[in-house]
Amino acid sequence: MRQATISRTTHETSVELALAIDGSGQADVQTGIGFYDHMLTLWASHGLFDLRVAARGDLHVDEHHTAEDVAICLGKALDQALGDRAGIVRTAHSYVPMDEALGFVAVDLGGRPYGVFEAAWRTPRLGGLGTDLIGHIFEQVAVHGRMNLHARVLYAANDHHACEALFKALGRALDAATQIDPRRAGVPSTKGVL
Repeated sequence: MRQATISRTTHETSVELALAIDGSGQADVQTGIGFYDHMLTLWASHGLFDLRVAARGDLHVDEHHTAEDVAICLGKALDQALGDRAGIVRTAHSYVPMDEALGFVAVDLGGRPYGVFEAAWRTPRLGGLGTDLIGHIFEQVAVHGRMNLHARVLYAANDHHACEALFKALGRALDAATQIDPRRAGVPSTKGVL
């Protein structure tokens, strides 16, 4: 089983996160930020990952530390669960429409962290989550998951729909990239290492 459990405690947050890559899309997400819970639940469902998150943070300050630390833990869990990444497809992408919005995500699980995020938000907040944090969440998943991640909202009239399209696309792209290719022996790199 490709799975991982991550615990992270700081003066600002406490996060317990469990991830199974080869799951069925089951999620139990409690971050204290309702919209974030919704997005992570969609991510797990569309990626067919099993995800459990229990986070407590300094939400009396704002949601930044909680959102960031959960993303760090999610990236670390992906990295740990993938192990040496032998046999995986490695790269994949997904376009996901959500009503009038269209989101795109491409990933490369080759071990080189880099994030590119393009979205023009119309509103400052989606529920309890500042829209300025959405790109930061994707960046932290990329860095701590040791992946190249490009995410873009191609067009949208509604920020909720745009964000939902991105999280679904991230789940679907990662589902495809983490699949085991039975034709591949060893790591998916001409270098021989990732």
